[in-house]
Amino acid sequence: MEKAGQPAKRRQNAGGNGNLTQISWKWNSIFLVILFFGTLIIILPLLLVVIVSFTSQLSIANKGYTFFPDEWTLEAYVYLVKTGDALFDSYAITIFYTVAGTLMSLSVMTLYAYVIAQRFFVFRKFLTWLLFFTMLFGGGLVPSYILNVRYLRINDSVWIFLLPSLMSGFNVIILRTFIKTTIPEAFIESARIDGAGHFMIFFKIVLPLFKAGIATVGLFNVVSRWNDWFTGMLYIDKPKLVPLQTVLIKLQNTIDFIKQNAAVAGTPDGIALLRTLPSENMRMACTLIVILPILFAYPFFQRYFVSGLTVGGIKE
Repeated sequence: MEKAGQPAKRRQNAGGNGNLTQISWKWNSIFLVILFFGTLIIILPLLLVVIVSFTSQLSIANKGYTFFPDEWTLEAYVYLVKTGDALFDSYAITIFYTVAGTLMSLSVMTLYAYVIAQRFFVFRKFLTWLLFFTMLFGGGLVPSYILNVRYLRINDSVWIFLLPSLMSGFNVIILRTFIKTTIPEAFIESARIDGAGHFMIFFKIVLPLFKAGIATVGLFNVVSRWNDWFTGMLYIDKPKLVPLQTVLIKLQNTIDFIKQNAAVAGTPDGIALLRTLPSENMRMACTLIVILPILFAYPFFQRYFVSGLTVGGIKE
């Protein structure tokens, strides 16, 4: 028979071993302080952008960028609204570019990654080599412009934002690595033995375990497409198809040109016009309306990142 003190001692030893996987309150406090200051480093610049966008030009000229301006104003946002339907049309078309382009890219890249992740596929090495080749060598701006305008004729259309950026070798490699490291081959082999085809395996087995990888690459794709202004500047002439980033850059360049043009600034009308044109607060207002949709997109993808941490915990 065990003595009366032995079970308690065993529980104490078990608790002592469990403490090896726990963080003490001192280290927990240190990590909380580090995370607190890290959060401030992220939030304070964003808060400054919001405050400066509501600060008057006179206050910015006197005190610079500050959290406590002398005068608050909505002149930057009023000026953006006065641009008419151009801003709202560009917002809508940019959302369409981003959502449709991301869905099309993920559809192509996930299928490509699944194919080259199969160990018994004959052309796996050749298709993987093609990806690496596109990552190392590129045609450049002039050949791509000639291809898109002269041969494909997709300039001044929505396809210029969708087709050229349909594939990314780097993202496909990420997806392939995610499939090989987090999805056991036993699952795929079992489904193949039961008579399932590749499409059945992909949609029924791979995709449910693949959400974290898709969310990661999808977020990369959303951010890059949302911030793309050069494509609209280079290929788009129709006002209805100009993306948001390009509209804001053109608007800011117009304001800078008027402010720097001595012939305009020297006239009485030019001086009156310069007084009504926002500049620094306008930059911050443009920054704010651009980053807000991305800020709302991050929480949507975050839950898939967290769930992805436990996907690789499958033990064969």
